[in-house]
Amino acid sequence: MYKNEIGLSIETDVNNKNIQSILNIIKEDKGCISYIHEFKTEYGKELIHLEAENLSDIEKTVSKINSLEFVSNVEVHDTMDKIFGKRVIIFGGGSQVTQVAIGAISEADRHNIRGERISIDTIPIVGEEELYNAILAFQRLPRAGVLVLAGSLMGGKITEAVKQVKENTDLPIISLNMFGSVVNHVDLVVSDPVQAGVLAVMTIASTAKFDISRINKKVI
Repeated sequence: MYKNEIGLSIETDVNNKNIQSILNIIKEDKGCISYIHEFKTEYGKELIHLEAENLSDIEKTVSKINSLEFVSNVEVHDTMDKIFGKRVIIFGGGSQVTQVAIGAISEADRHNIRGERISIDTIPIVGEEELYNAILAFQRLPRAGVLVLAGSLMGGKITEAVKQVKENTDLPIISLNMFGSVVNHVDLVVSDPVQAGVLAVMTIASTAKFDISRINKKVI
């Protein structure tokens, strides 16, 4: 009934020990947890979302979790990767973020109708410290595929954050053509914000024949 890679949303009573009991069941059934997120709901329950791989018997595992006395509901679904796919993350000033998003959403739609899964996340952020923290957090985001920096001036701590991400990961970063030192440390600088959004999607789409590492001209 279920595929060997699944997502589970488990509603429980609020108790810090609940999650350990669930993890023990996953371990007993030889499963590997690839993602977990736990939070309290507005109606006094706890919701645990987890994704597991390589379970020996998925239906048996779900039945065991459902039988725990503190569990009130278990929903089985595909993983977030299968539902939402790779993510384009856009940070920066409001109007420029909007223009990048127009290009990204239009291009993502073209690939998604051919079986790709790409989603677009946008958040207008201003301020050096705020962007510094957001860029560092980008490398920790699940399913993040590419970052686009949309603004008129970025340097200082923002550049330091970009350098750290590039040192720690191979995640591509695209920037609009702007003042400041950040343009010297990203993978690609694009003058047109709509085109920046299009290229961001093409960078991570498996249905596109585009390799950002092969672009000889860094500024377009």
